[in-house]
Amino acid sequence: MNIISWNINGLNAIVKKGFFESIKNIDPHILCLQETKASISKTNELLSSLNEYHIFCNSAEKKGYSGTALLSKIKPISVTYNINDKKQDTIGRLICTEFEAFFLINVYVPNSGSLLKNLEDRKLWDAHFLRYVKKLKSMKPVIICGDLNVAHQPIDLKNDKANYNKTAGYTQFEIDGFNKLLNLGLIDSFRHLYPKKIAYTFWSHRFNARVRNIGWRIDYILIDTGLVNKVIDVTIFSNIMGSDHCPIGVALK
Repeated sequence: MNIISWNINGLNAIVKKGFFESIKNIDPHILCLQETKASISKTNELLSSLNEYHIFCNSAEKKGYSGTALLSKIKPISVTYNINDKKQDTIGRLICTEFEAFFLINVYVPNSGSLLKNLEDRKLWDAHFLRYVKKLKSMKPVIICGDLNVAHQPIDLKNDKANYNKTAGYTQFEIDGFNKLLNLGLIDSFRHLYPKKIAYTFWSHRFNARVRNIGWRIDYILIDTGLVNKVIDVTIFSNIMGSDHCPIGVALK
């Protein structure tokens, strides 16, 4: 089983940049998309050609903002769209699909914002999300895919010292929140297989960052410890363009 996660930074834009060709080449069994920035009806319309998939969408009340989509060749047992966070549940940040062997959460975690102006919202999200994942894990194993908006370790961003506790995505609070997820019994699948490999999943549009490979690894596939022996490989598709993020994927037995 191949699971792919990709922050596409706008579905309307990326379908004009080779998106369908990229998906055809990767051929995932399950595709998790973040930042669709489109309504549910528009998302379904734009993805309708992918008719081998069951398509599930979650959108923000605010037009052109956030949004997630999950496409699966395997029909899930159930699908849910919120974590009981009154503010964030209106922004379309999450889709959870239940399969026989696991829950799969597709998530776009809030960004703490420039000058960390949204850090308090991020703190509330992290608390709600941690409780949500803990509850699911009490029922069956969990896989989390998505843009978690945090670089976990110094190896996960180009300029760690310059950004630590100053830039959204690399504050100690955000790092601690990530650690709390791991402490529930989840594993960063890429770092598990490649503990010393430098690879990024996001590059700013400024300063020619992608060409210079000044990036961050903020997109993850977290695997339940009960499933880690099923992991064959984890891939960061840094050569696939179209967004300021690249796709990431896990192959499972």
